[in-house]
Amino acid sequence: MNLLTVGMSHRSAPVRVLERVAISPEQIGKVLDELLHRDHLTEAFVVSTCNRVEVYAVAATFHGGLDDVTSVLARHAGAEVGELADHLYVYYAGAAVEHLFSVAAGLDSMVVGEAQILGQLRTAYGAADENGTVGKALHELAQQALRVGKRVHAETEIDDEGASVVSEALADGDAVLGGLAGRSALLVGAGSMGGLAAAQLRRAGIGEVVIANRTAANGERLAASLRADGVTARTVALSGLHDAIAAADLVVTCTGAVGAVVTEDVVSAAIDGRGERPLVFCDLGLPRDTAPEVALLPGVTVVDLASLQQRLTEQRGAGESERAAAIVAEELRGYLAAQRSAEVTPTVTALRKRAAEVVDAELLRLDSRLPELEGKVRDELTRTVRRVVDKLLHAPTVRVKQLASVPGGAGYADALRELFELDPQTTALIGSPQADEVLDGGANVARTQRAKSAGRADLRDSTRQDGEDR
Repeated sequence: MNLLTVGMSHRSAPVRVLERVAISPEQIGKVLDELLHRDHLTEAFVVSTCNRVEVYAVAATFHGGLDDVTSVLARHAGAEVGELADHLYVYYAGAAVEHLFSVAAGLDSMVVGEAQILGQLRTAYGAADENGTVGKALHELAQQALRVGKRVHAETEIDDEGASVVSEALADGDAVLGGLAGRSALLVGAGSMGGLAAAQLRRAGIGEVVIANRTAANGERLAASLRADGVTARTVALSGLHDAIAAADLVVTCTGAVGAVVTEDVVSAAIDGRGERPLVFCDLGLPRDTAPEVALLPGVTVVDLASLQQRLTEQRGAGESERAAAIVAEELRGYLAAQRSAEVTPTVTALRKRAAEVVDAELLRLDSRLPELEGKVRDELTRTVRRVVDKLLHAPTVRVKQLASVPGGAGYADALRELFELDPQTTALIGSPQADEVLDGGANVARTQRAKSAGRADLRDSTRQDGEDR
């Protein structure tokens, strides 16, 4: 599998660049479709979160696949490839697998160890599956990555404090306001990030939560959930942001909208007459939901992904991160060994197919030379010949899989093909989706030939018996 990863994250790009490349849930299907219509890509899924945009693809060639992915990302961002090049990172083959496992483990997150990335990966895979852009290779890889992430979180304490981008942003807001308990919060956006923010606010003892969302039903659903947990909560229309901001101590925005939802004019009018009462915005959107000019207004503090990016460092204990990295390395070795072993399977299958063809041909020859051979004797000879061939092939086929699983083991499959004069095209075909049909067809032909031969022998026996009866 030629896995290619192309992306950018908080580690490689400032937020102003990330927000240009960000892909909203509504745009994912279109981007996936465009990727699969390129010449060199056969499978793809896209991960787009508040601090990363990554494409994972199966590419026929490295350079062709890289050109395809970067051109799609650039077109989506409305930029030239050269404008993005300095901020993009590229991984290929085993390095791409290692990167995905590290992402799933939370080792590459802005807040190291955050568990939300597992849900985001699951969502990314689900969107690609729904759009028909993942096949066997990426399906197996994605499932393995999710298992790696779960194992890391189960066997280490890397996420022991339950920190996330949401909790870190709210911690900054808490520090500015001198505590969130009893305060009034406005939550703009009721999606998955909004749900996380609502849960964090509830745990912080927030006094009231007002929810503004594009889809009123979703906002009311989140408000009802908060009320069920004992939090005063209500909804307002997006057109009512002015009054809601005026009454709030904290505004959390996470809409996923393309442009700014909260403008300078709205906030300026809302804080008129507010006096020295502070107002904090926690902007978790990518692109940003809050206009940059809002941060310049008196008494207003804006905490966004850019400010978090500057503040956050890897705050988890080095020991837990090292344990998590060790698990990722162990899982990577196992996965790559299994992949190398699987790559030799078509060669082993071709060898056994070739052996079966030789056996079938010899048994047919035996039937033609000894047509009078009794059925029981013929059956026993057939079983004996097959047992001999199976025993002769067992050791080399098992051993070649073992040898192929180690780094640099690909040459053993080539040696096997050379020693037994296996047709490379047949081996390649066995590794394709049409393999079962081809193999079944060949087996059916052999079975038919043996049946015809047996039928001819039975006919001769019957004719001979009829003559004797007469």
